[in-house]
Amino acid sequence: MKTWSITGCSTGFGRHLAAAVLARGDRAVITARDTGQVRDLAAGAGERALALELDVTRPEQVRAAVTEASDCFGGIDVLVNNAGIGYFAAVEESTDDEIRRMFEINVFGLSDLTRAVLPGMRRRRSGTIVNFSSIGGLRSFPAVGYYNATKFAVEGLSEALWYEVEPLGIKVVLVEPGPFRTDWAGRSAGETLPGNEIADYAATAGAACADFRANTGREPGDPARAAQAIITAVGAQQPPHRLLLGGPAYDMAIDKLDRLRAEFTAWEELSRSADFPEVG
Repeated sequence: MKTWSITGCSTGFGRHLAAAVLARGDRAVITARDTGQVRDLAAGAGERALALELDVTRPEQVRAAVTEASDCFGGIDVLVNNAGIGYFAAVEESTDDEIRRMFEINVFGLSDLTRAVLPGMRRRRSGTIVNFSSIGGLRSFPAVGYYNATKFAVEGLSEALWYEVEPLGIKVVLVEPGPFRTDWAGRSAGETLPGNEIADYAATAGAACADFRANTGREPGDPARAAQAIITAVGAQQPPHRLLLGGPAYDMAIDKLDRLRAEFTAWEELSRSADFPEVG
């Protein structure tokens, strides 16, 4: 029986994953900024569930949650950094407050919680850290440039982390969903403030934002199936470093790889010309 600690359980991936973990008989630390929104998840699970208030941008709550989870269950086997928000605006239209708020949640909150659980995982020489990225952590899109920036940061941090901790018996998995029927493009995502819109971006960022909003609730991805896929990956003897979720994510990732390879190859000669000439 594993102990999972999952952030952002009030909606979306976090809620579905917490329900799936408990349904299979594991223990779950179910966290949200408002525990009233997750108490129903813990109902019926008895001592296997612990609902905790957690705002990942508040370091004192991060430390308290990890301590209480460890005291209750003896340690955390799987940390799932799921909490995150979106923000829709062209780069030039974006506001400092919204940008910094998103980085605080998507990057710094994830980092703080990861560092808080690592001492226990290192002592036990075991554990798995699951960091939610996005297909937007592999490729960018108009209207979500700063969201992309947060997810690219999560990718870079996670890749360095797995080189550091895998020799210690700790696994790191990046989850990269495409479009799913979660609240990502709903109430949890801010957008360009009225009056900040720039007409030159209407056909790019503006159109993309409208498309994101219009497709809310009609995305092809099923978060319940995604939860099962994550559980399967975590339970594998050698989990993937990157887990693409959904057909669109897979297709977009392969397309990005193909385009990168084509461009790198086309400019290989110029790239190599920057080295000192070989002597002899």
